[in-house]
Amino acid sequence: MKVKAIFNRDGGTFRTTDMEAYGKTVAEVFRAAGHEIEVAVVEAGDMREMLEKTCRRGDLDAIVAGGGDGTISAAAAVAWKNHMPLGVIPAGTMNLFARSLKLPLDIWKAPEVLAHGRIIDGDIGSADGRAFVHQFSMGLHARLVRYRKSYRFASRLGKIGASTRAAIGVVFNPPDFEIEFDADGHRERRHVSAISVSNNHFGHSTFMYADDVTSGHLGFYTAPPLKPAGVAKLAFDILRGKFRASSLITEMSAIAVDLHFPKVDGKINCVIDGELLPMGRDVALRIHPGELKLLVGTR
Repeated sequence: MKVKAIFNRDGGTFRTTDMEAYGKTVAEVFRAAGHEIEVAVVEAGDMREMLEKTCRRGDLDAIVAGGGDGTISAAAAVAWKNHMPLGVIPAGTMNLFARSLKLPLDIWKAPEVLAHGRIIDGDIGSADGRAFVHQFSMGLHARLVRYRKSYRFASRLGKIGASTRAAIGVVFNPPDFEIEFDADGHRERRHVSAISVSNNHFGHSTFMYADDVTSGHLGFYTAPPLKPAGVAKLAFDILRGKFRASSLITEMSAIAVDLHFPKVDGKINCVIDGELLPMGRDVALRIHPGELKLLVGTR
């Protein structure tokens, strides 16, 4: 294969890595496996443009993107639109999509797996046409991310501390809003504190990521209006890896989920693959089975 690897020098682990040495190592690994490879290390602000430009090339068989979950989500969106196979080097804090793909979380071990890997047909979700590889969420998660963004942090440890402070804030101020939804023809109205729609059902890990990204469905989860004690219980269930088994969670499976927020006049916060974004009062969520080509390990 002819491959181009694009690494976000500002992404997680890469910030403290000798990227010149790392790029040379990745190139050596791929060439030893019989591939042609180009390596580019770019700043975060240039990542999207580089991905777009690279995926439009007609001489490549795949791209490899390295960075945190935001970088990988952006790379997947561009690869999907351009029908380009994507390999992932996990360099972030959570590395949720890499976990779903069962890739090593060590940036030095992942290239070897990809260089000797195979291409599969993976699923990707979309919210009003915007791609997501992990999840779309509203309510508790969106409030937590909004609170966390209000705190300043410059390191992984700082991010963990900001997340802890934000989580405490959400426990004592949980959201409560009304939704109307249509999930594959099942229509209902609910009051909720949280909505999550995942690219395939979450597994049973504390980190809440899909065990399989080829099953061709969305996981649709809601939590009823919660008081502080209820939010604390849900958080405890998540920490135990019991999110799906929690008595507070209603789970459905669907190909298409349409959300309507009858009491919202303007925009409402949502989180798409970790990024806080404003959405309108109507959101169309879809799964696109087999449309994301993925470079993964042989197992």
